[in-house]
Amino acid sequence: MKLIELFLGDLEREASGTRRVLQNVPEGRNDWKPHEKSMPMGYLAALVARMPAWFAMMINLDAFDMSSSDNAKYKPEVPRTNRELLELFEKSLAEAREALANTTEEHLLKPWKFMVAGKAVSENPRYVMLRDAALNHLMHHRGQLTVYLRLNNAPVPAVYGPSADEKGF
Repeated sequence: MKLIELFLGDLEREASGTRRVLQNVPEGRNDWKPHEKSMPMGYLAALVARMPAWFAMMINLDAFDMSSSDNAKYKPEVPRTNRELLELFEKSLAEAREALANTTEEHLLKPWKFMVAGKAVSENPRYVMLRDAALNHLMHHRGQLTVYLRLNNAPVPAVYGPSADEKGF
């Protein structure tokens, strides 16, 4: 199997569960957080919705410097409504699909750097970074978001198997 096909399949499989989680984010609770050190729910939801676009960023750029002023376009704005949140997610998915459709297997083998203040923190082949820093990272934050849902008495959808709120799919 080719890497591009693998990532497109992964992206589509994860999109369904992610969409279901985002649909249940309660409106009017953007500032809520479970602990003072935690992200606010609105920012976390926006991050989850925007993370598929990281595929495009990692494919189209050779490096990303977290400290650069250019990174502002990758910081998600917090949508006010659930409809806007889902639109952000669909836009991000479209960006990821387009980038994957327009890349090559050879390009995914090239190195990609994550930097902070001009220093490489991590450098690996793009396909490794897509898996670790985009896809696995998305699943991690989506899991965090399901905890936020539970703590706000919002239904937690079944993602990989039944949940306490959905016994089946």
